[in-house]
Amino acid sequence: MHPDGLQRELGRREQGENFPVALKLLPGAPREGLHAIYAYARTVDELGDSLPGDRTAALHAFADDLDRIWTDRHPAHPVLRRLEPVVRAHGLPADPFHRLIQANLQDQTVTRYRTFDDLVGYCRLSADPVGRMVLGVFHVNDPETERLSDLVCTALQLVEHWQDVAEDRRAGRIYLPQEDLTSYGVPESDLDQPAASEALRRLMIFETDRAARMLAEGAAIVRRLHGWARVSVAGFVAGGQATVRALRRTGGDVLAHEARPSKAETVRLLIKAVAR
Repeated sequence: MHPDGLQRELGRREQGENFPVALKLLPGAPREGLHAIYAYARTVDELGDSLPGDRTAALHAFADDLDRIWTDRHPAHPVLRRLEPVVRAHGLPADPFHRLIQANLQDQTVTRYRTFDDLVGYCRLSADPVGRMVLGVFHVNDPETERLSDLVCTALQLVEHWQDVAEDRRAGRIYLPQEDLTSYGVPESDLDQPAASEALRRLMIFETDRAARMLAEGAAIVRRLHGWARVSVAGFVAGGQATVRALRRTGGDVLAHEARPSKAETVRLLIKAVAR
């Protein structure tokens, strides 16, 4: 894809996220940093989810190109060229970027998770690194703030999975833990139906509440931050809270009803989080 077309497509996808990626009121440098990080994360997901051909090979090639940022060479991919000055300006380490690639490599072979802890382990690769990158843009690196960031990011990943149960099933993946499906008496075939069974609705309410508790604990991160970092991270927290509310409005029937948060509700929750 031509770089201009790629930029437009990434912008379109940003608008569809549950949370504001980079608020328009942010100053130019951190805003560009957050856009570059989002573009990177979305590109890795696209390579792992929808690229025709050998996705594993493509992810490894992208990882090799990524490594050039931390050497004297320059990457070839336009998304990585955009990321390079952000990494250098903020001294971002390579590990969180590589963990996102590892998550997508795992997606090529792992389509089920036996326990909730197994799923959280996957989120440590697929979600938590993004929070670490965001904190890095604002030069925040204390352990407790990073712990709270991980909770927020894992919760965001979980509620996104709960929104997309049907879509993931069509792609051959089930993120609902196998032990929870068994415990609630939900056969995998229930996920193929146009509407959720009573058992699946109960399970989705349980999973939504569990993610909400994680998000509520992680939300304490906002009080630890200051300035634009506080506003930006509050946007992620607010997006998660709005998504939890949208999931609850479905009554657990995420097959028949879209659980999409409204932008207005996210903004209201953001203002509330910052004011608090």
